[in-house]
Amino acid sequence: MKKSNTIIILGVVFAVIIVFVLGIFALFKTSSKGKTTDSMLKHINVTAADPVKASISLEDNSLYDELPEITKYPLSVTSNAELDIEIMTSPEKAGENYESWLIDVAEKFNREGITTESGKKIGISVRSVSSGLAADYIISNKHTPQLFTPSNYLWGEYVNANGGSVTLKNERLVGNTAGLLISKNSDYKNFGDIIKAVQEGKINLGYTNPQTSSTGMNLLLSILKMGDEDMFSDAGVGNFTKFQQNIPFVAYNTMQMRDSAQKGTLDGMILEYQTFVNEPNINKIYDFIPFGIRHDNPLYIVNQEYMSAEDMDAIDKINLYLTSDDSQKIATKYGFNANDDYKTDMTFTGSEVNKALEVYKANKDNGKDIIAVFVADCSGSMYGEPMNQLKESLSNGMQYIKENNYVGLVSYSDDVCIEVPIEKFDLNQKAYFQGGIERLTANGSTASYDAVVVAMDMIEKAKVNSPDAKTMIILLSDGAQNEGYSLNAITPALEESRIPVYTISYTNDGDTQSMKKLSDINEAATMNADSDDIVYKLKSLFNSQM
Repeated sequence: MKKSNTIIILGVVFAVIIVFVLGIFALFKTSSKGKTTDSMLKHINVTAADPVKASISLEDNSLYDELPEITKYPLSVTSNAELDIEIMTSPEKAGENYESWLIDVAEKFNREGITTESGKKIGISVRSVSSGLAADYIISNKHTPQLFTPSNYLWGEYVNANGGSVTLKNERLVGNTAGLLISKNSDYKNFGDIIKAVQEGKINLGYTNPQTSSTGMNLLLSILKMGDEDMFSDAGVGNFTKFQQNIPFVAYNTMQMRDSAQKGTLDGMILEYQTFVNEPNINKIYDFIPFGIRHDNPLYIVNQEYMSAEDMDAIDKINLYLTSDDSQKIATKYGFNANDDYKTDMTFTGSEVNKALEVYKANKDNGKDIIAVFVADCSGSMYGEPMNQLKESLSNGMQYIKENNYVGLVSYSDDVCIEVPIEKFDLNQKAYFQGGIERLTANGSTASYDAVVVAMDMIEKAKVNSPDAKTMIILLSDGAQNEGYSLNAITPALEESRIPVYTISYTNDGDTQSMKKLSDINEAATMNADSDDIVYKLKSLFNSQM
């Protein structure tokens, strides 16, 4: 009996020791505050695949080929009238709460039963699409509404300069202005002084991608013009490149920029007045300095040459209704029609907009190398359509990455695999990258943060030869992490590395909040992906960051 008891006791003690050791290891994996990337790597199983080339397409798709179906942007107001006129509008006029002016007015119009001279009832449908994206739909003829109201006239000029056809009906539906927001305690209180302070590295300013953002495009043109009346002279372009050298990041969207500003990362940012005045958590912190051209939300007729006389009659009546006193009172209540004393003599043509965007693309990185690692979730929860979407979006999106970038690919499930080491993204590397994409399969658990640690290590080693390089990680996942290091465990090392992690979620069921927290650590963006628009989103992301 004594011998049996001894064996039992020893067994229990051994079991307790095993549980204790495993618990300590688990605690270590989830609470590694202060640990370096090197020390964390010791506890991650990393393999390196033999890179295999795959064939790639040498044909460049147009951005317009990647536009999602318009159903991705459903109507905010739907009319069932005999003569329906669709207005495609920028979001600040057709969203929620203070951004619902055009929705409110269109619904009111539809209730009043207004008719054409021939007695046909007129209805307004409203579709909210960002100005740059709406312009792409019109240029490509993938979707052409009857009316288009962007935030400013630059997009009308852009459409006509790129093969589309819009005709100005009204220079102003509702008044608005673009502005530089600067901390109330700042010493800089005018546009020129703020730009110079950024150029001298005295303040941090955030702005949005000018290829998609009305305010971002306005800022780009204003800075070029500030450098020289001839915007594209050496002085004009030099003024922008000097400014860009001291920009911490160009925000993928306004939400990303606002989040950064509210956390105190930025001394200033750009925003329209109508948003500024309605956001107390912003207007209590910042002063608003108007700049550039006004954002008076012009109204354009799309493809007027195909309009019937009855269509034009309906458009005339809609324009009169939108600019009526009652409609304008609603707009004023929502923050429009302020700052009317702000005037500017600046004007820009469509060809100047195109040239400015070329300057931006050529100079946004100021000659710095870009080092990026794509991290692909290959866990079992990605099986089926999510994995198909991930592979398709990587294959289609890779064509928009410039060849002078340095790119690698990592996959993960329970463990982490370096599919393609970081190399210059030339034709040879693209073939290896495509080969890595094609062999991705879904199986196992989800060690997302282990994979991020591996990507950080790859980037840090690649930076030895390019210490000034711009770096980033792009994590493509369903967000449901359940293996390896936790987000809290890797956060100190990620903060120290200052590598932004852009996250792309392939499901609405995963832990998207944790993905957002991961992106927020170093001022990156997070986005939801689906088969309709992820390639377009990736294209926009690469245009602003790579």
